[in-house]
Amino acid sequence: MKSLVGVLACVLWAGPVSAAVRTEPIEYRDGETALQGYIAYDDASTDKRPGVLVVHEWKGLGPYAIRRAEQLARLGYVAMAVDMYGKGVRAKDHEEAGKLSGIYRKDRALTRSRIRAALNVLKANEFVDPGRIAAIGYCFGGMAVLELARSGADILGVVTFHGALDTPNPEDAKQITCKVLVLHGANDGYITQEQVAAFEREMREAGVDYQLIQYPGAVHSFTVREAGDNPAAGAAYDKAADEQSWEQMKAFFQKLFSPSELERIG
Repeated sequence: MKSLVGVLACVLWAGPVSAAVRTEPIEYRDGETALQGYIAYDDASTDKRPGVLVVHEWKGLGPYAIRRAEQLARLGYVAMAVDMYGKGVRAKDHEEAGKLSGIYRKDRALTRSRIRAALNVLKANEFVDPGRIAAIGYCFGGMAVLELARSGADILGVVTFHGALDTPNPEDAKQITCKVLVLHGANDGYITQEQVAAFEREMREAGVDYQLIQYPGAVHSFTVREAGDNPAAGAAYDKAADEQSWEQMKAFFQKLFSPSELERIG
C-alpha cells in the first residue's frame, strides 16, 4: 500500500509552483543506439513526484515535444521528452518522416524497446517516484505510448493526442494494466473512424479501462500550431480542441495520481 505522505506529496506537486522550470539534455542508450532526450522539472523542491514520458511526432524529437515536457513540469511533474529515432536522427521533410516512422510502425518490438529505454531513464531520475509514471504521445508518439501499454509496462496511464491507434497484434491489449485516454479529432483523415472502431473493439475485448474523446471538426495534428489553420489540408491546428484536450489530460492525471486511485491499485 502506498504511503499516504507520499501520495499527498504527489497531489501537492500537481498544483502551481513558482520556481523556474529546468530543461536538461540527457543521453542514454537502447542497445547499441545512442539517444538524447530532455528532462524538464521545476526545481522548487527535491521531493519525488510523478513522471511523464512525452513522445514526439513523426519527424523526431524537436521543440514541440520539449515544449510539452516543459508545460508538464510547470504542473509539477518530471517530464522526459523521448528520443525514439536516435541522437541527431531527425526528418527534414514529410517524405523522410514517413520513412523513419515506418520503421517503427512495422517493427513494434523495436518501438517497445526504444520507449522502454526511456521509461527506465525516467524511473531512475532522482526526483521521480518510479511507482507513479504515465506517458503521452502525439501522432506517431501516440502509437509508441500505446505499444508501451500493450507491452504490459508497469505504468499508471497513457494519453494519445491525434495518435495512431492500429496494431498488428490486437491480442496484446490483454497485457495492458494501465488506464488509457485517447484524444482524437473526429474529422481526422489519417486515423479513420474505421481504425477508431477497431481500437475500441480491441480495448473492450481485452477489458481495458479506456476512454475515447473525439472533437467535432478537428483533423489530424489539432494540437500543433505549426500545422497551420487549413483543415482541408488534412492536418491543422484547432485551438478549442487543443485547449480541451490538454485540460482533459490534466484531469486524467489528477485522478490517476490521486490518493483514492493509488490506494485502489496499491
